[in-house]
Amino acid sequence: MSVLVIDVGTTGLRAAVVRDDATIAGFTYEALPPSSPFAGLVEFDGATMCDAVLRVAHAALAAAGPVRAVGITAQRASTIMWDSRTGVPLGPGLGWQDLRTVGDCIRLRGEKGLVFAPNQTATKLTWLTANVEAARSPHARAGTVDTWVAAVLSNFTVYATDSSNAAVTGLADHHSLTRHEWSASVLDTLGIDPTLLPRIVPTMSAIGEASALPGAPPIMAMVGDQQASLVGQGGIVAGATKATFGTGGMLDMYAGTDLPEHLARTTNGTFPIVVYSQGTTLHWGSEAIMLTAGSNVEWLVNDLGLIPDAPSSDALAASVATSEGVVYVPALIGLGTPHWDYGARGTLLGLTRGTTKAHVVRAVLEGIAHRGADLLAASETDTGLHVELLRIDGGMSRNGVFVQALADAIGRPVEVCRDTEATTLGAAFLAGVTAGVWKSLADTATLVRPLRTVEPTSTAPRAQWHEAVRRARGWIPELSALDF
Repeated sequence: MSVLVIDVGTTGLRAAVVRDDATIAGFTYEALPPSSPFAGLVEFDGATMCDAVLRVAHAALAAAGPVRAVGITAQRASTIMWDSRTGVPLGPGLGWQDLRTVGDCIRLRGEKGLVFAPNQTATKLTWLTANVEAARSPHARAGTVDTWVAAVLSNFTVYATDSSNAAVTGLADHHSLTRHEWSASVLDTLGIDPTLLPRIVPTMSAIGEASALPGAPPIMAMVGDQQASLVGQGGIVAGATKATFGTGGMLDMYAGTDLPEHLARTTNGTFPIVVYSQGTTLHWGSEAIMLTAGSNVEWLVNDLGLIPDAPSSDALAASVATSEGVVYVPALIGLGTPHWDYGARGTLLGLTRGTTKAHVVRAVLEGIAHRGADLLAASETDTGLHVELLRIDGGMSRNGVFVQALADAIGRPVEVCRDTEATTLGAAFLAGVTAGVWKSLADTATLVRPLRTVEPTSTAPRAQWHEAVRRARGWIPELSALDF
């Protein structure tokens, strides 16, 4: 018995078949980077995404054979609209990184007392309906990427999203989510017609048939990508925590089924999230965000030219025992959790005449590790839960110097995921349990085995790190004053 997973990320999408022993077959990937017509604008083409989804899904099935169920996981909050009669997208899709609605967020907070971030769906949807004439048609439909993928796979007969995705749109609150409904008061305030939006379904449920695929296998789970990664690393008990270090960084912790007080950002800079839902039960967690992680290494490669490619950072950093006092704060576009300072900027301190590029590269990797420790500390404070070990995935999880620096910074073991992207496993586990491939998520957690475990070997200089962050903050006061 197997499960097909469609995983649509920010810069590419993949399909794979997961066997009942958690091995992966038929892996197929296509790059699908967003476009940026102007600074701050991030768009994607829905029709191109549609074609790519069908290609990778068919290719995976052709390589690995039939499946019992389909799971969908995707980038969250990115927003697309289409015509329900034709399935043709209406205007551009707006990526979660798109910042064109910053002014709208500020205005709504001042006029209506509603707090939205530009990376949420809410103001992206109002922008599309205001600026794309066809989006105001009674036949228009809107959704996040998971909704779009489900529609494509079902020949536009399924129109749904799940609790984990709905919770980060800004269009639902913690009370409405328990009823699998949108927030009537928010929709009314924003002037959004409820018929424009998909139904909210439990993450683990029989959602519809993927009739565009051979055999029309049932879609049995939809889930946000970071939540899928947490489940894919066995994060289903209180305190279980994973961090994904890709272009940016996300740390997610499973908290339990107790309803949080709100879905807004806390004073420590984390967000309550729905990890997944089953029936009427919502499983909650906490998320902390690093705005830049691997993009700092890309900066070393593409802009400074210090190294030929990202993997080279590991060997060069390992060629020196320490950074010799050089400290780097990875704030190229500001700082996320716990500070949320959009005016902070990347800062390199402690340079001497003897500083080499190896010291700088090592400082960059150690700075990203320190930020990971910041995320973990904020999450523990907000949840009151203690993390025994941290599980990690993402491209940077293959960098030995970085992983050791992370273990030293948090003072706890770090387990490296066997698969670079745990999202595929998580979506497969959720869909497979629903379809009867596995009996429970507890059973799937027993299948998770780390590639390796890295123990801390020294104590990282956290006091020096906090001083470096203090100096990096507030560099552009106007941006530092923004609060979403």
